Amino acid sequence: MSDTQPSPSAPLAPIAVRAAAPAVLPEPDEAMTGLTWRPLTRADVPVLAALVARTEEFDAQPSRTSEVEVAEGFDGDWKDPARDSRVGLDSDGVPRAWMAVDVPPGDVRTVRAYVSGGVDPAWRGRGIGRALMSWATSRARQKLAESGKDVPGRIAVFIEDHRADAVALYRAAGFTPIRYYAEMRRDLSLPLPEVRPVPGVRLEPWSDALDDAVRVAHNEAFADHWGSEPRTPESWQIGRAMFAPQWSHVAVDEATGEVAGYTVAGRYEHDWPVAGYTSGYSELLGVRRAWRGKGLSVALLTASMRSFLADGMQYAELDVDTANPSGAHGLYASLGYEVTHGSALFTIEL
Repeated sequence: MSDTQPSPSAPLAPIAVRAAAPAVLPEPDEAMTGLTWRPLTRADVPVLAALVARTEEFDAQPSRTSEVEVAEGFDGDWKDPARDSRVGLDSDGVPRAWMAVDVPPGDVRTVRAYVSGGVDPAWRGRGIGRALMSWATSRARQKLAESGKDVPGRIAVFIEDHRADAVALYRAAGFTPIRYYAEMRRDLSLPLPEVRPVPGVRLEPWSDALDDAVRVAHNEAFADHWGSEPRTPESWQIGRAMFAPQWSHVAVDEATGEVAGYTVAGRYEHDWPVAGYTSGYSELLGVRRAWRGKGLSVALLTASMRSFLADGMQYAELDVDTANPSGAHGLYASLGYEVTHGSALFTIEL
């Protein structure tokens, strides 16, 4: 799959020009939508989480968002909910639709504006989604222009493959699929891979002492991965409510003490009733270039699988970019992982 962003050698107009940001945002119309609109605040977390739960259940999402994860959406000094979010309230003050825009702070190769939101199933078919989409893409353009980063720009959203309604909405707003992802799982009742020790490298449990060194190693390991951007110290710490350090592992070079690779796992217990089984989720797996080709990925992934199994988990899960040049999809398949469902990244490239 070829990238659609401009060639690095092609001259780029300033991001402020390419973003074509409107001077005034097209706020959702109260008369048309039947809702009163305002920015989201952290005080909205409980009722917003309830709205998210209604939409995810109706849309048969394969995973769910906990209230703790909704609260994490407000974390980060770079975020400005007053300018970057909207919620629509009915006459009883109940949230019926929401939208937010987030631009990660560490982007250097492509500056990205992620949009997310939804509409209460009982309020669909009234043009609310289109109104929110107009607001969100306009605000994303403003934020990209404000970034001052004269690199390729991207407005992006992840959509599960089965969401034909969402796909139609975003396509109508100018989004097109640019990358595809597969969710995979492995039955832990099957024999685990036999792993040979990697000479000169030891596997250690996750520790706070290694945490930032893993962040730096992650930024290096993923520098050649499509769509990946550096994590700042702050953004690295955000979104860790489901982080499972007891299932995460670090490969350390014995001669230098450097982090050679790592695996970061999450424990999403609120997803288990929906899935119908318990699982450990491998969120990140990376090996720095100097240590690749030694079997370290298999060793790290197997270490996590053993940790999952020791805690009584039935499956190991992860997701993978199907066009990943490292061949990760084939590696996971060879270890017994099978595809359960997929998603796509839809974008407007600027």
